[in-house]
Amino acid sequence: MATIEGRFTGASALRIAVVVARFNDLVTAKLLSGCLDCLSRHGVDITEKSKQLDVAWVPGSFELPIVAQSLARSGKYQVLITLGAVIRGDTPHFDVVVSEASKGIATVSRETGVPVIFGVLTTDTMQQALERAGIKSNLGWTYALQALEMGSLMGDLNNSTVSS
Repeated sequence: MATIEGRFTGASALRIAVVVARFNDLVTAKLLSGCLDCLSRHGVDITEKSKQLDVAWVPGSFELPIVAQSLARSGKYQVLITLGAVIRGDTPHFDVVVSEASKGIATVSRETGVPVIFGVLTTDTMQQALERAGIKSNLGWTYALQALEMGSLMGDLNNSTVSS
């Protein structure tokens, strides 16, 4: 029996892109901070001169999929992380944005074969979003760990290190 799973080591070999929604940047900036902290602690170069990490900002979560698609198709990245925060309001706008962002991001991953981590918070209140972005814990850290694991796993699968 073969057991196939990703690792959190070897992160220095991964090329990673993070796509961040500017809307609700009070929350998304905190998610990005947690994400970068995790990546750095696992050996990813996060300096401004890094050739290993790129960060792209988009207006809102609705725009995450198109930029993620462009980055994934470029062939430069082994894994992408999308970060956003959609907070429920009094109109159906929340449902539309969440639905399209989640479907779009999943489609990018399936169509390109590049893992795209869904790091879009979907909360009822700003307080809930802030709790998930650092007051209680920072899910940005978790999204980065998922990216490291999936980047490693897909690398192994694509390099056929698993015997048939």
